[in-house]
Amino acid sequence: MKKLEQGAFLSMLVLVTAVFFYLLKPFYAAVFWACVIGLLFYPLQQRFLKLWKNRSTLAALSTLVVVITIGVIPTLFVLASFFQEGAALYQRLQSGDINIGERIEHIRQAFPAVQLFMDRFNLDLSTFTSQLSGAAIAASRFIAQNAVQFGQDAAKWFVSLGLMLYLAFFMLRDGSDLVALLARALPLGDERENLLFAKFAEVTRATVKGNLVVAVIQGSLGGIIFWILGIPAALLWGVVMTLLSLIPMVGAGLIWVPVAVYLFATGSWIQGLVLTGFGAGVIGLVDNFLRPVLVGRDTKLPDYLVLLSTLGGFVLFNINGFVIGPLLAALFVAFWEIFIRDFNTPEDTS
Repeated sequence: MKKLEQGAFLSMLVLVTAVFFYLLKPFYAAVFWACVIGLLFYPLQQRFLKLWKNRSTLAALSTLVVVITIGVIPTLFVLASFFQEGAALYQRLQSGDINIGERIEHIRQAFPAVQLFMDRFNLDLSTFTSQLSGAAIAASRFIAQNAVQFGQDAAKWFVSLGLMLYLAFFMLRDGSDLVALLARALPLGDERENLLFAKFAEVTRATVKGNLVVAVIQGSLGGIIFWILGIPAALLWGVVMTLLSLIPMVGAGLIWVPVAVYLFATGSWIQGLVLTGFGAGVIGLVDNFLRPVLVGRDTKLPDYLVLLSTLGGFVLFNINGFVIGPLLAALFVAFWEIFIRDFNTPEDTS
């Protein structure tokens, strides 16, 4: 009878938990980033806690002010400028002020090898040009439409932002207690739970700090050099390079390399050389030197696993995937390491 009662209770526990998580589905992103903020800024929270003589509420509020100042406000400014430049680019493409076909023709005339390469593989340059033009218009239209949507849904967006910051306050103030409560609830054993919690925190910090730092530096450097060289929509391309830099081994080169080729094709040799030298010697080195130090070394994951998990994360979880993907990969590795250590050790035959 007791086993029946326990089984019924556990079944109801699973059901209620599943329904509760389904109830929170619209707020998953806010909850996730609140947890990330709690992990990233926990050391700062502890410093404020000492400064304010263990007044946890005041320390959490002070930390939240720092988060808003260095994270939220600059992000809002960049997003607003990004959508504005994206809408302007769409208008220029629609009006014909920017002609993709004409610019590709410049490249073909300057580099005949491009035409020979495409002829060798039976590729039609006119078809490629029309597809590229369509893709450029579609991408800029998407940004322009989202700019309108962003304005229409501003209230909803700010509610989500407020919810995230509200939850982050409690994660900062009560994070240690919540982790201790979760450890008591999970029936995995203290040693395993501590290992998994430590891995979760380690990978989250390394992935967010590493990828974001690298992406922001590369995107900022790319936007600055575009602005110096007089390339239109420098901030727009800087944001695009930032987003591409979140993906390991892809990076900002997908943007600055074609631009450099176009500059050479149109006879702007000095600008092309400056962009090529700066892109390869500065932007590229940021990825080669900083990412392994900030991401790979701390996550203790192979480069190929970081790449695959990041790409898979983007496909399944959109922008949140650059954190969730490597995090799931690290937990996968950690669980299998625990299994091999505790459940699959070779028997002593002596």
